[in-house]
Amino acid sequence: MQMFFYITCANIKEAKKISSVLVKKKLIACANIFNNIQSVFSWKNKVNFSKEVIIIGKTTKKLQKKMISEIKKIHSYDVPCIIFYKISSGNKDFLKWISNSTR
Repeated sequence: MQMFFYITCANIKEAKKISSVLVKKKLIACANIFNNIQSVFSWKNKVNFSKEVIIIGKTTKKLQKKMISEIKKIHSYDVPCIIFYKISSGNKDFLKWISNSTR
């Protein structure tokens, strides 16, 4: 089953590093990086405002645990946001490419 993932990062350098490691290790088919996102969140009982970078990309369900493990090794956050969503349908050729691009 193909999946979308969503990851927040501290900066563009970190997002590029995480994305390239995951692609090189064939844990993801591709990643899209969105820079300069305004985030508001609660951390250690305080409301925080921060600029972040978001990675959205495609992978498969069977690689979720490996992805989380790999991301935690290189991510700067104590508790990185790593979320997965099921892809229910789409261009069959593209979905096949996701599966063929990962292992």
